[in-house]
Amino acid sequence: MLPLLTGVFGNPSSAHAYGRAARAALDGAHESVAARLNAQGREVVFTSGGTEANNLALKGAAWAGKGRGHRIVTSSVEHHAVGHTLRYLEKFGFEVVELPVDRYGRVDPDQLEAALNDKTILVSIMLANNEVGTIQPITEIAARVRTRKGVVFHVDAVQAAPYVDLDVEALGADLVSLGAHKFEGPKGVGALYVRHGTHILAQQQGGTQERHRRAGTENVAGAVGLATAYELACAERAETVARLREQRDRLLAAVLETAGVEATGHPKERLPGLLSIVARDTDGASVAMSLDLEGIACSVGSACTTGSTEVSHVLTAMGYPEEEARGALRLSLGRTTTDDEIATACDVVPRVIASMRLGTVAVTADPLGQSVSA
Repeated sequence: MLPLLTGVFGNPSSAHAYGRAARAALDGAHESVAARLNAQGREVVFTSGGTEANNLALKGAAWAGKGRGHRIVTSSVEHHAVGHTLRYLEKFGFEVVELPVDRYGRVDPDQLEAALNDKTILVSIMLANNEVGTIQPITEIAARVRTRKGVVFHVDAVQAAPYVDLDVEALGADLVSLGAHKFEGPKGVGALYVRHGTHILAQQQGGTQERHRRAGTENVAGAVGLATAYELACAERAETVARLREQRDRLLAAVLETAGVEATGHPKERLPGLLSIVARDTDGASVAMSLDLEGIACSVGSACTTGSTEVSHVLTAMGYPEEEARGALRLSLGRTTTDDEIATACDVVPRVIASMRLGTVAVTADPLGQSVSA
């Protein structure tokens, strides 16, 4: 990204030499991402992140299909970037059908097919859940969607992108959302795959950038950063997945030795780098704060809901009562996670959970050197 941040200042829409240099870099990024999706460069639209990619997909497809129908089918465990966008569309007369999930967070393809009717214009199901890591049976769902002509199928693949092959032909998706920071690319840039022939209405007006689908001067350095990071993630995927699966299982075994702890999400069809648990009789936010003081960064659900006092809508949809859902904890592993860090976590996480359940008060020092009660 550095040459594009420090020297290549041309606008990629300009015809002069400086603009052409920026355009070449941008076109290369389109082609790089497309190659790893088994797609064409013209089918990739760069956005400001996964949230905008989801908004463009859902609003764009909904408004483009309004003349044919108004029903949109989704699941009860989607990321807020999908769920809240669909709530917004309801204000304009669209009907949103939210499918239930089982105890593991999976959609039943039979129920999805039953929810489709002649007024259905759009189906949106995430590939992998960002809180519990459950992977949906996307190819089977896509086959059910294909039984209804003209229905657009959107897949939020933001969480899955580093670990799952996103061959769009195999997935059977018309629209696929990506976010660069999930695979160590720059924050604030994403991409939307739009299958050739799939009509969406642009959600911001202005110039003709991104083939009239997303107006505004492109973030060239961000696009190149996304493309490069995704290329590296795909090249290292097999090795990374195998290592993370082994590390996650080791940490899970240690955590499950603590009384009252249960792993959430599907036991097999799940992302390798995500460990989601419920620690009964604890407050997840308090546990996360104590772990932070011990040098372990984790969350109580989605990183996008930090500060929220509401329990996870994902766990609620999976049947967990509120008092149990408040004990949720999510630990994420990545390509830089070391075995030594896992060993530390295997010691610290169970100990902190046990101490929080017992109601003991540990006094420790925060990074500023102040005494803190946890």
